[in-house]
Amino acid sequence: MQSPIQAATAATDPKSVKVNLTTGTGVDIEWNDGHLSHYTFVYLRDACPCAMCEDERAKAGRRAGDPVAALPGALPMFKPHAKPISAEGVGKYAIKFSWNDNHDLGIYSWRFLREICPCDECKTLRVG
Repeated sequence: MQSPIQAATAATDPKSVKVNLTTGTGVDIEWNDGHLSHYTFVYLRDACPCAMCEDERAKAGRRAGDPVAALPGALPMFKPHAKPISAEGVGKYAIKFSWNDNHDLGIYSWRFLREICPCDECKTLRVG
């Protein structure tokens, strides 16, 4: 089966985007092909597509959205959950967040967001 992101632009163009800053519940996207995606803010922060975060993930062997693993023997420190302070559209192709950890370099294109959709159906397509 061909991945929906390769089949048609409808798969990578959003019909509606809801960024739930006030409730902190994440981002909900309805795609033009009818698919629904929900992204928690923690997942999005762990998937940041900026060069710095991509490099960090590559060195650690993580995929976009995978959480940072604690080092063996390290004591867990309190760290507030990732939450954007603001969100803004970037042209007609992406969204950008300013995070509560002062990071604001990632531009999340619609194509990238569809590629990392965390739903079970999309996870299965990525593995298969």
